[in-house]
Amino acid sequence: GSKVSSKISVLESLIGKCDKVIIGGGMAFTFFKAQGKEVGSSLVEDDYLDTAKQAMALAEEKGVELILPNEIVVADAFAADANTMVVSSDEIPEGWMGLDNGPKATDMIKEKLAECKTVIWNGPMGVFEMDAFSKGTFDICDALVDITAKGAISIIGGGDSVAAVEKAGLADKMSHISTGGGASLELLEGKVLPGVAALDEA
Repeated sequence: GSKVSSKISVLESLIGKCDKVIIGGGMAFTFFKAQGKEVGSSLVEDDYLDTAKQAMALAEEKGVELILPNEIVVADAFAADANTMVVSSDEIPEGWMGLDNGPKATDMIKEKLAECKTVIWNGPMGVFEMDAFSKGTFDICDALVDITAKGAISIIGGGDSVAAVEKAGLADKMSHISTGGGASLELLEGKVLPGVAALDEA
């Protein structure tokens, strides 16, 4: 997804529960900057650089694989008709912004997903609303369809991920689509949801 600030408690909770955590979308650039990489004019939350470092340290401590894209589609403007190029995540040029995963990153993520039995997806891999930056997200939709057909459980957790899966016409191929968005994130974070609590007590 785009922001570390809205996802960080969930991220910490997932690191405590998962074997692999894949970070894509705008969030990745805060992590890259926290690693000391150049990120050009990509979306970065400077206030959360330490938080990103802590999440990486926690993943290492718990033996969880924290996966960041190794290749990025960059553009010279936030526009559908911007000039674009594909670069290594170590080589984002000044003045360019990352708006999608590159093909090598998608292939790597697909390999990681192929080993999974349960996948929860929240947040696209890029600005999928613009065709030029949609491939990274839609290719992951296809990968989830493949592993679901082979018996994995795929949970699409709200908001933009649901919009992406629906835009790809693949919603009926996933195990579960949650339209909860923020609420599904709170559940993953370990918070008590009033509606669920009421059902538990009933």
